[in-house]
Amino acid sequence: QVQLVESGGGLVQPGGSLRLSCAASGRTFSSYAMGWFRQAPGKEREFVAAISWSGGSTYYADSVKGRFTISRDNAKNTVSLQMNSLKPEDTAVYYCNAQAPWGTNYWGQGTQVTVSS
Repeated sequence: QVQLVESGGGLVQPGGSLRLSCAASGRTFSSYAMGWFRQAPGKEREFVAAISWSGGSTYYADSVKGRFTISRDNAKNTVSLQMNSLKPEDTAVYYCNAQAPWGTNYWGQGTQVTVSS
């Protein structure tokens, strides 16, 4: 069982930056692939970024490639999403995701990111 708690959301102007963090409970954090998803009002939840259990592989949606960076610290049980050059279309609730090796998915409660002038 893994519990995930996101933080770092807020209101930012277009072109600005935010850093989201996700703190995970559990002693097996380092065995989980981690990711970030987002859901805008009236839209389905979509993939944003993911990182392998070791941190050696990262994956990004085309819409955020070159602007967002995912990272993890297995010693601290945290995963982060650095978001630069934010656009109004990045406005959404951002969710942290943990995927166990056997396929079970865990979700955080979400954190709101609003990009607006």
